[in-house]
Amino acid sequence: MSMHVPEVRVSRHARNTSVSDDIDFEIKGSEMQFVEIELDPGESAIAEAGAMMFKDQYIGMSAVFGDGSGQEGGFMGKLLGAGKRLLTGESLFTTVFTHEGAGKARVAFASPYPGSILPIKLDEYGGRLICQKDAFLAAARGVQVGIHFQQKIMTGLFGGEGFIMQRLDGDGWAFVHVGGTVIERELKPGEVLHVDTGCLAAMTADVDMDIERVGGIKSMIFGGEGVFFARLQGPGKVWLQSLPFSRLAGRIWASAPQMGGQDRGEGSLLGGIGNILDGDNRF
Repeated sequence: MSMHVPEVRVSRHARNTSVSDDIDFEIKGSEMQFVEIELDPGESAIAEAGAMMFKDQYIGMSAVFGDGSGQEGGFMGKLLGAGKRLLTGESLFTTVFTHEGAGKARVAFASPYPGSILPIKLDEYGGRLICQKDAFLAAARGVQVGIHFQQKIMTGLFGGEGFIMQRLDGDGWAFVHVGGTVIERELKPGEVLHVDTGCLAAMTADVDMDIERVGGIKSMIFGGEGVFFARLQGPGKVWLQSLPFSRLAGRIWASAPQMGGQDRGEGSLLGGIGNILDGDNRF
């Protein structure tokens, strides 16, 4: 089922015992979306460094170690949480945006490249979401942003982008950016789906992920899909993206003139063999 979110507005529910702030938001745009979050006094949102598009005057911002959820406990805990973020290619710091005035105020966060922003209410998926290492964009204060390692040895050795992923924990809203068009799949118990590891945007924690070999020797060398792909087994829900950033960056790199005047065009047989273990996977 294709998912296209040109604009979404969510209104406030009655405040309960949730850990995360209850926030209102709108998702605007089509190919280059942004999420606009409305905060009440004292409420906060967290975001990746550099994701902000604009904010109202009375929203203060501060850079903190880790995810700003306050769950780390002490300086060493915060330092460890921030260090984990380095393994997913993110900054040591997260920016916290807090409404310090009266009334309502808004802050917006923009997508880094063409695609869609998925609003995910974590308590609807067991309080945890596993996503690609660069997918997290923003969230309500209280959502924890951690790291998820695939435990299986083969996935660790050959999983590429699927090996080290982000883990979002909590009960509030989180906003995940995915490239291109988004596909949602609900996997039944025992149902298996084969996916290029770069095209896996997010999945619920109950999905079992492993890797499988693509096929014969010719498929490995000339198929252009790499040697391994992700094997996802239900039950659970997965979100797929049609344009992984690694694929976009790879096409730009392949089309650009290289040092020494060499042009690594897509028709280069040597380039294809040289990237035999690559596909969309970057180690």
